[in-house]
Amino acid sequence: MSPTGPVCARVLDAAIQWQLALDGSSAAQQDEFARWHAADEEHARAWQQLGMLDQRLRVAPAAGRKALLSSAEQARKRVRKLGSGLASVVLVLGLASFGVKQWLPVGYWLADQRTATGEQRTLTLADGTQVELNTHSAIDVRFDQDQRLIVLREGEIMVQTGHPAGEQRPFIVETRDGRLRALGTRFLVRREEHGTRLGVLKSAVAAHARELPGEIVLHEGQQMLMQRDALSEAVALNPGADAWTRGMLVVDNARLGDLAQELSRYRPGHLGVSAKVADLRITGSFPLNDTDLALRALLPTLPIQIQKHTRWWVTLEARPATTQKL
Repeated sequence: MSPTGPVCARVLDAAIQWQLALDGSSAAQQDEFARWHAADEEHARAWQQLGMLDQRLRVAPAAGRKALLSSAEQARKRVRKLGSGLASVVLVLGLASFGVKQWLPVGYWLADQRTATGEQRTLTLADGTQVELNTHSAIDVRFDQDQRLIVLREGEIMVQTGHPAGEQRPFIVETRDGRLRALGTRFLVRREEHGTRLGVLKSAVAAHARELPGEIVLHEGQQMLMQRDALSEAVALNPGADAWTRGMLVVDNARLGDLAQELSRYRPGHLGVSAKVADLRITGSFPLNDTDLALRALLPTLPIQIQKHTRWWVTLEARPATTQKL
């Protein structure tokens, strides 16, 4: 049987249950999972198929987890009528996503173009525009006679607009929060939990929040957060904001907790930070194509250690000798 072939419903059920149960699990549960994963080749294949769907392990609120588990239980009953291949896994996790919204954004899977966790890709559009997709990002491309439109469904992009002779159609990036109209420019757009972040690298961009009249023009070297009903004050763009396009993460006096949260976007599984060390500060540049190397680069500078329960569950903790001081 091929590595991507279907797995039986029983093993699929077990894999999905592990996917849901590992959030916030104990070291003993992690060890039990590791034994289950290694016990049978079919177990490993089922888990790999879940990984192909980019199920990043996130800690959900108790109410959300209860709803997610309940939804998954109902979905598993339906999946047995449809088979146990990868399409069935999509159905199970898609239905389960109603329990916790951010678990599996439907728009991501239906988008024209998308990247997996840790993947980056450059697209050249029909008008010569270059779009760089960051990790776990998704876009729709909608060019017609009136406009050149990109819909950012998930993640982050950098856009360098093309300027073909005679082109009069506006170039627009749309998100759930509003529209961004390029004014001959290079710029960053990132969907965040509380809005859409715009950073202008060259020229200018006009921002129009969905529920506000008019536009605000943001100029080179500025950034702002756009929400459906608000536009934040423009501030200086962070140095190294576009470093991800060169495969690097650049931080200046950042909290360790914030650094780990950013690195977690580029790796599958859970990357946590103990509260004892979360507020430690770090400055530096870290490779995004090898996040394990990025984490090891922290060890000579900070009084921390890396606890790896499995390859999918990693925690940054205080070194034993420094616990009392922190």
